[in-house]
Amino acid sequence: MGSAEKTPMGRPRGFDADEALERAMLVFWEQGYEGASLTDLTGAMGITRTSMYAAFGNKEELFRKAMQRYAEGPAAYAVRALEEPTARQVATAFLTGSVRTTTRPGCPAGCLAVQGSLAAGDLGRPARDTLVAWRDEARSRLSDRFRQAVDDGDLPPETDTGLLARYLMTVSNGIAVQAAGGAAREELQQVADAALRNWPPA
Repeated sequence: MGSAEKTPMGRPRGFDADEALERAMLVFWEQGYEGASLTDLTGAMGITRTSMYAAFGNKEELFRKAMQRYAEGPAAYAVRALEEPTARQVATAFLTGSVRTTTRPGCPAGCLAVQGSLAAGDLGRPARDTLVAWRDEARSRLSDRFRQAVDDGDLPPETDTGLLARYLMTVSNGIAVQAAGGAAREELQQVADAALRNWPPA
């Protein structure tokens, strides 16, 4: 009997924390923070509540980990866009990435950062605060990148870089809401293209 299973109590055989977190991310993406019950989460993750708490902490901590995974995976286009050589190319990559991520085959429509924040009540406040901070950071990075573009002569000296960053974030969030409502990728790409037609000349 020396070959008996030595899996810790409460943890099912074959438990893969990385895969479980991926599944939790998809549940939060589709249902939002408050809409995702512990039963929904553990069912999708294929683990017990005991295993979830042991591996990821409570629901709020699991959500933060899922959001980090989303930021480094499906939403990584936002960081990659900042590396484009011109401000217009940054904006193009940012909005195109938003369209592709929110209409990604095999994934929930919309954006986890938008869906997750549409929670009501005090129970959803931690998730909203996490997502507000995440979006603020994204806007700040865009603003900093556009300020560099002004310094480089790539954008006019009078450009309000904070407003330009907020404009892009607003269009991106609108794209996510439209995607969640069933808008097709082609339609949303047209919206992104239209938004870029108002881009300031160098």
